[in-house]
Amino acid sequence: MEQKHGKILIVDDNEDLLKAAKMFLKRHFSQVDIEKNPEAIPALMNNEDYDVILLDMNFTKDVSSGSEGYYWLEKILQLDPSSVVVLITAYGDVQMAVKAIKAGATDFVLKPWENEKLLATLFSAMRLRESRDEVQNLKIKNHEINQALNDRFSEIIGQSTAMQKIFQTIDRVAKTDANVLILGENGTGKELIARAIHRNSSRKAENFISVDLGSITETLFESELFGHKKGAFTDAKEDRAGRFELANGGTLFLDEIGNLSMPLQAKLLTVIQNRKVSRVGANKDTPIDIRLICATNMPLYDMVKENRFRQDLLYRINTIEVEIPALRDRLEDIPLLASHFLKHYSVKYDKSVNKISEGAMTRMHKHPWPGNIRELQHAIERAVILSNSSVLQPEDFNFAPVTQREDGQLNLDQYNLEEVEKLLIRKVLKKYNGNITQAASELGLTRSSLYRRLEKYGL
Repeated sequence: MEQKHGKILIVDDNEDLLKAAKMFLKRHFSQVDIEKNPEAIPALMNNEDYDVILLDMNFTKDVSSGSEGYYWLEKILQLDPSSVVVLITAYGDVQMAVKAIKAGATDFVLKPWENEKLLATLFSAMRLRESRDEVQNLKIKNHEINQALNDRFSEIIGQSTAMQKIFQTIDRVAKTDANVLILGENGTGKELIARAIHRNSSRKAENFISVDLGSITETLFESELFGHKKGAFTDAKEDRAGRFELANGGTLFLDEIGNLSMPLQAKLLTVIQNRKVSRVGANKDTPIDIRLICATNMPLYDMVKENRFRQDLLYRINTIEVEIPALRDRLEDIPLLASHFLKHYSVKYDKSVNKISEGAMTRMHKHPWPGNIRELQHAIERAVILSNSSVLQPEDFNFAPVTQREDGQLNLDQYNLEEVEKLLIRKVLKKYNGNITQAASELGLTRSSLYRRLEKYGL
């Protein structure tokens, strides 16, 4: 049996005609929607992508001018210029048909129609829609390829004023070798900014080495960053270069620098000042030539006042500061980001989800996004996986209805364990200014267990 495909919308004030058309056409198309009231057209188009819209020319009794048909034809093409519209008329007025075609209609049918002729007209209209989609997809692909080639910040998505300032800063900073400190909440894309700086610098042909300082234990810090000689300690079975040496000539990105203890800060400061590293167990220093970029979500200036972060180290790493805005402060970028993730996950999961409804977009604009872009990414991924439609709806987004009262106690609108755990983690991280070690201890978790949960919840 031939697989049915194609989505048809029929708009006509004749209920008997609608029922008869649907009964016939549903044998040939995967979806046939019918509607008596043309005022419902915008809402229907917002929630579904139709291959063909079959539209009556006259909705008011005793009116045969076709003026309503022209009005709604124009409205449909305003909503989606690629729409394929076939008009229905009972009068066979050639001038009316010609005017409709000039106005953007694809074809017209006379009623009462012959079923086979109607079917042939709709199949022909569907092929036109498919051709238009293919051309549009090719244009989009070509545009994306050209944009990727020409756009030096292609991995960073944003058109807001705040992001334009970030791009301008990257432009100016990248050309120098100045140390850069990137500040921003979790999930704002600090590593993407660091990579953009490297990619636009004179060091772009050399290595970009990223180190998550929050995941390196104190005992392994020197070995990981400075390297070690064979036999320097029990597990040192061979010589190994540290991250500083691997980044030589290129860029070293130290993420979560605010998590370093004071003793480790002192060791890092010595290397940055001297531009030399000594492998664990080695007797000589190795000169290094790196561009240093650091990042944190922690309040370093407050930590300096509290003697939890060295002021001299802060001065060394923040020649230039780049502060990335939280997603809630750049809401105008949400449609662009959501569209990007929608395309990515639709392809990844082989789903034909290609649109986000206005209701869903409104809901996303109202959400505070504590997990920033990473949370938005996970939200879109989940919605694509669970959606049964080509258009994401508000109910596809499961934002947590969990809040915190002014007295600091939990106020639960539901008892979903994952949502409660997410709120607890967020609360403890805030208590310790993002310090993973202290937060993990408070929660009774290992650091690695806490990191897995942060990744799981997009925090």
